[in-house]
Amino acid sequence: NQTKLCCRLLCFLWKFVVLKLLEDARRSPSQPQANVVVLPNHLANDFEAFCRKNPAPLPLLYRSQSGETSCQPLAKNADIRTDISQYCVYEEGRLVKTVSSLQSYNMVCFYLGCSFGFEGRLKNAGVPVRNVEQGTNVSMYRTAVPCTPAGVFSCPLVVTMRPVPAAMLDAAVEVTHLNPLAHGAPVHIGDPALLGIQDLSRPDYGDRVEVQPGDVTVFWACGVTSIEAILSSKPSLAFSHSPGCMFLTDIPDSSPSSSMPSASESVDRPATDRNLELIPRCFLVSQNPLMYSLASQRAVATIRQLETIIGEDPGERGIRALFVQDELLRSCLALSHASSVAITTGFPTHYQHSPPDETDGPPGAIAMATMLLSLGKQVTMVTDRRALDMNQAIIDEAVRKGVLKSAVPLVTFEDRGPDSALHFLCHHGDPSKPRYDHLVAIERSGRAGDGNYYNMRGVNIKHLVDPIDDLFIAAKDIRGITTTGIGDGGNELGMGKVKERVKTLMPNGSLVACDVPADYAITAGVSNWGGYAVACGLYLLHTCPSHQRYLKKGLGLEHATRPEQLQEWTANLPSVAKEESILSTLMSCGIRSGKTGHLAMEVDGLTFHPTHSDIITRLLKVTLGATTPNL
Repeated sequence: NQTKLCCRLLCFLWKFVVLKLLEDARRSPSQPQANVVVLPNHLANDFEAFCRKNPAPLPLLYRSQSGETSCQPLAKNADIRTDISQYCVYEEGRLVKTVSSLQSYNMVCFYLGCSFGFEGRLKNAGVPVRNVEQGTNVSMYRTAVPCTPAGVFSCPLVVTMRPVPAAMLDAAVEVTHLNPLAHGAPVHIGDPALLGIQDLSRPDYGDRVEVQPGDVTVFWACGVTSIEAILSSKPSLAFSHSPGCMFLTDIPDSSPSSSMPSASESVDRPATDRNLELIPRCFLVSQNPLMYSLASQRAVATIRQLETIIGEDPGERGIRALFVQDELLRSCLALSHASSVAITTGFPTHYQHSPPDETDGPPGAIAMATMLLSLGKQVTMVTDRRALDMNQAIIDEAVRKGVLKSAVPLVTFEDRGPDSALHFLCHHGDPSKPRYDHLVAIERSGRAGDGNYYNMRGVNIKHLVDPIDDLFIAAKDIRGITTTGIGDGGNELGMGKVKERVKTLMPNGSLVACDVPADYAITAGVSNWGGYAVACGLYLLHTCPSHQRYLKKGLGLEHATRPEQLQEWTANLPSVAKEESILSTLMSCGIRSGKTGHLAMEVDGLTFHPTHSDIITRLLKVTLGATTPNL
């Protein structure tokens, strides 16, 4: 019994010493740490390629020569056989034991950046590090996100989780972005289920860390991904550090660049990725599920410029009173994360004509659709039954003229009972299986508080409108569907988000104000301009290195955007020629200008030249002037 008691006491003391050493190392930003993987020679090239393809979880600090036990670029007088307190030994992809030293050594060692290297800097920036506060190892989780394979290596991404107070997310993102060889910025912020993590209380590696009230779960790519790579590739023999038992380096934390050195290169080159315009900023884009997204300061500033341009009011309708900053940005971020988008438009303001529709709406809808298609999204258009044939003809002509990238499905929605909207939005009416991630309404007549639909003159046009509003109402309770409304008067679907302003500040506002909100309400001098700005904003996000890294979880980033891909995205931006062409098509279908009812090349009483053409030209100039082609 005395022997057992002594062993327990020694184990406790050992754990205390190890945790104290780890905490001391974390407090010091001047001594970064490294994950270590030791592999047979014949697997070394495959593993280096695996690191290159997955730089966020596997930032390679140094690859040794075969049998090399020292590591001069990282630490003087190092001996990898004894410099780690505990090693894991794997045989045929199974963990067979842990040891305190490596005896025989004729293999290749890989030293990988570790997130412990930025914990000291987080604390210096005032960001609490909960695992250090709680005296535990960090929580590590195996995700459902597959790494980009290379050779024999293929495995899921592993992440660390650190809870961060919501008000400090930007600080945490900035500090870690500036440490690219310590995994860089987070790869996910928000609901762990979006990574396939079902239970935060049961980490796959490390210890449970308690989330405090007001904290958001933030996930960084983790070097323990390398252990998963060993387990999946099943080498006859391999070694790694034991999670939490790191190799301590001598290199300054602020010195490494984001490029990867070879075995003969040093990592003491000065950092180059410190351009303040490229530092990411964090934005909430969804509450259900909770999800934040990242975009560089440059992209954010440029999208705000777009928002300013479309907020101009040459028609003097007072639209600036409805403006909410960053609705365009947040909508574009949400759309960037979406895979399937439904777009609806159609405002039958000219009830005395056939067709009753106006020229505002369809051009902006088509501009968004063609950009979304070029980015690989699925797109569906939703219309009224009375306008089905007309809108199909417009789509067909837009494809024929090259305005629309390719044909999109055109569907209608009918109210056939209390679950109609649920069955339309979700496969088999199952709210856990939505068909769409995002719904967009642009210049779509919206339901007022009394259940009717009004044009800006206060005329009830309910008989011309199908209840597509029900889809936006139902979407509020379906996890994973976000919504955007684009309008220029306040009576459009989605503008219920600002209905109190509409009622107070817009003509006939108390009668015509739409009562149905969207998650994001984009206001524009003309609604089409909002559609053009969304297309431009999506382009900017997909040419933003910070946003693309976040979208891809830091995986598959070994190449810059292909020139032909960038060329395709650029070709699918709205242009003066394309928008003039689609407006001509609308005229040929008998669709009239909203304000005047003229069958002419105008929208909302403003002639295409020079007003609309000038807005398009300015949007393009701002967008293309801020492009960052190398991701």
